[in-house]
Amino acid sequence: MKNLLNALHALWRDDEGQDLIEYALIAGLIALVAVAAITTSGESVNAIWTKVSTSLDDANAVVP
Repeated sequence: MKNLLNALHALWRDDEGQDLIEYALIAGLIALVAVAAITTSGESVNAIWTKVSTSLDDANAVVP
């Protein structure tokens, strides 16, 4: 039983994988920010192209 407690205590103090977890969390945060930025800019670009399309349709309606 004492060996199990010593092994668990050693495992608790082990921090070798800590850097990997931190890098993974940072990469996930960057990915979330990138998705949010692309989504926002995509909606803006879509609005611009919709306006251009509407203007072209109006211009074509005037020309016989």
